Amino acid sequence: MSAQCCAGQLACCCGNAGCSYCCGCCPKIRQSRSTRFMYALYFILVVIICCIMMSNTVANEMREHIPFFEDICKGIKAGDTCEKLVGYSAVYRVCFGMACFFFIFCLLTLKINNSKSCRAYIHNGFWFFKLLLLGAMCSGAFFIPDQETFLNAWRYVGAIGGFLFIGIQLLLLVEFAHKWNKNWTAGTASNKLWYASLSLVTLIMYSIATGGLILMAVFYTQKDGCVENKILLGVNGGLCLLISVVAISPCVQNRQPHSGLLQSGLISCYVTYLTFSALSSKPVEVVLDQHGKNVTICVPDFGQDLYRDKNLVAGLGTTLLCACILYSCLTSTTRSSSDALQGRYAAPELEVARCCFCFASGGEDTEEPQNVKEGPRVIYDEKRSTVYSYAYFHFVFFLASLYVMMTVTNWFNYESANIETFFSGSWSIFWVKMASCWICVLLYLGTLVAPLCRPSPHFSV
Repeated sequence: MSAQCCAGQLACCCGNAGCSYCCGCCPKIRQSRSTRFMYALYFILVVIICCIMMSNTVANEMREHIPFFEDICKGIKAGDTCEKLVGYSAVYRVCFGMACFFFIFCLLTLKINNSKSCRAYIHNGFWFFKLLLLGAMCSGAFFIPDQETFLNAWRYVGAIGGFLFIGIQLLLLVEFAHKWNKNWTAGTASNKLWYASLSLVTLIMYSIATGGLILMAVFYTQKDGCVENKILLGVNGGLCLLISVVAISPCVQNRQPHSGLLQSGLISCYVTYLTFSALSSKPVEVVLDQHGKNVTICVPDFGQDLYRDKNLVAGLGTTLLCACILYSCLTSTTRSSSDALQGRYAAPELEVARCCFCFASGGEDTEEPQNVKEGPRVIYDEKRSTVYSYAYFHFVFFLASLYVMMTVTNWFNYESANIETFFSGSWSIFWVKMASCWICVLLYLGTLVAPLCRPSPHFSV
């Protein structure tokens, strides 16, 4: 039995077996999920390394507690205090290696339709060799000649990739809003209670959006000053009102009967969240009061104490950042998400209303029993065809690598960036979030207005 266990672990690390072979205590898991879990694990590992590289606290602790630290640094030619292994330039190099890793696998897995091909075996196994390859590519980036030119060019590539990653998430949010409304509306034909569900959820979302804007007006503005905050809150509140009016306008309703306030309510909630996130990321404004003391304005008083423990804020913020990016990657790489981005939708008459409509009855979560072959710890659920696009999966992680690189290095304020002050405010992050907010509104308006100019099934909702 022990020999069989060792053989299984060897097959996982050095062969094409599923990753659940590596752990005897792991529950049975589908091969498609275990593969994505392993790639996500590699991704998290590199993100953690990048955050450590951007931490002054970690660098100081290593300098104080590692014996012969300077000798080691000189021995590996990383500078007197290993300055080449920390800071934004080190993060750029490591993320370059990770981006190349996922881009190579994106090209390798193009047009794979089943898991029986040689390329599919490489995608679903050989985890030990992949880890070595990822480490080699991240390390090799430190030996690229003409580092200054490389870093300048790679920064613009990273900015483009980061914005593309944000754009994909915004597109999927808009598609999610339309899919939600279409699915629940389909249930009203057989059960009128779906009308009540639609009305209740719509009311809740508009209450959240309205309440959020009001609270931000109370806590992020003052009677005198805070003009920028007032303008932004007014503009974003006006945009929420605009998309709501357009969604129920007669001309849009004639072409798109499924358009309604549910979608606009969801987009309004997201706009409210991005507005709050942007205002929270804005550098604090300090003025002199009547007694000559520095006073922080345009931010809530109760929020100022939260930033005093910089290590706690950095730790919690980094964890939340990793979780959000990982969630975005994994939810963006399902078959339904890939189809939505390519304009392929299910026929309206085939819609079956359900509360958890994201998990379609015919998707990857409900494989037919006769098509599932069970191994010791892995359920091979891709016998007939792949349940997600391998190439698209790697492409999203490629863009996520660039997004992480730009986010951790504070976008275009990279020279003074470090993880301890990352969550205390930055104009770059503020404008990225505000731009994301406005792009989201434009994308949603595009799905409403485009059919009026060019009727096409691609835009039908």
